[in-house]
Amino acid sequence: MIDVMVVGGGFAGVGAALAAARQGKRVMIVEEGNAFGGAAHHNLVIPFMPYWTVGENGEKDYLTRGIFQEITSRLKAMGGMTDDKFFLEESLKLLLNRMLIEAGVQILFHAKLVDAKAEHGAVSSVTLALAEGLRDFSAKVYIDATGNGDLAALAGFPTRLGRESDNACQPMTLCFRVGGVDQERWLTERKELQPLYAEKQAKGEIKNPRENILTFMSPLPGVVHFNTTRVIKRSPVSSEELTQAEIEAREQVFEMMAFLKENAVSFQNAYLLSTAPAIGVRESRMIDGETLLSAEDLKACRVPVDTVAVANYDMDIHSPDGAGTSHYYFEPGTYYGIPYAALIPRGSRNLLAAGRCISVTHEAQASVRIMPVCCATGEAAGVAAAHACDAGGVRNISTDTLRRLLRENGQRVD
Repeated sequence: MIDVMVVGGGFAGVGAALAAARQGKRVMIVEEGNAFGGAAHHNLVIPFMPYWTVGENGEKDYLTRGIFQEITSRLKAMGGMTDDKFFLEESLKLLLNRMLIEAGVQILFHAKLVDAKAEHGAVSSVTLALAEGLRDFSAKVYIDATGNGDLAALAGFPTRLGRESDNACQPMTLCFRVGGVDQERWLTERKELQPLYAEKQAKGEIKNPRENILTFMSPLPGVVHFNTTRVIKRSPVSSEELTQAEIEAREQVFEMMAFLKENAVSFQNAYLLSTAPAIGVRESRMIDGETLLSAEDLKACRVPVDTVAVANYDMDIHSPDGAGTSHYYFEPGTYYGIPYAALIPRGSRNLLAAGRCISVTHEAQASVRIMPVCCATGEAAGVAAAHACDAGGVRNISTDTLRRLLRENGQRVD
């Protein structure tokens, strides 16, 4: 019998599975791909966005610690991470395999969630599409770490999609990598090219609606990482619209390559190295939880009594309507708390959510969605699920005990 089943192998799912297993429970994690890492793997998302604030002495004060800090420390030790932000996803995938195996977690790749059954607030089984066909699995407690809230939705729990006014979601992005770039020269040229990019966009010669060219320097020599395609007004929970998004994004990739080859000296010997296996989704479904974390909560830097993770990444909202990205930055030394109640789907007895599908508004989701914070909410869900197995449900555990255990694990909760 499985005690805790985690659906989804991104940072939220990995954090949840490790935390639950380390509490002595029998844990299974299922992932539809062939590796762990979520956005870092499926969508080629780098770097880690800031998961720290700045103390009075000007030094970093890390807000996300615990399992995430263990991952980054081990990545650095194996040469897969150069600083607090940039990492090599191939090293990450190997490390996450090793950590889950060390913890005794049962791993199941190539397993796609296709259905779930629930009655009176309790999930009784999930149906997975495996290589050998459909198969049902049961557990005492389940964790939805799918990113899209798929498990909660399939089990009949209420969810919301995107922006409250019209259900529009932040744009999707297909990340890509370019090799053979003169990186040092590109650091200067990218600023010089922004006006020309805007001019061609205004003339309709560039179809990508994003307002600028967004790149990051890869830790690999000669490689530049692009997070610059932008697909708007497509639903991330519709296969037909996801298909169209992938088609549009790939056109934008080659449009950008042509623009740079024609106008950037640093790209004269450049070549398209890779595109992500799947388009990246910033926002989709979120559970309707026992509490709702809002932009007002974040701006007021509220830390509720049942806080299980703290964060201060800015409310980074890529416009669902087209060009433009809005930001709300937190003052140095400030942060907000994510309450345990935001991880509980309304009416749930044995299901928790972790990652970007927790109970938050459109604006608040723009801050909690980054990989380090997803790992922190996953760790909290994992510890809570482990204790819910013995307490008779996710509502019956002591949040004081949960917070104490998270602190003992090195996580910051206040």
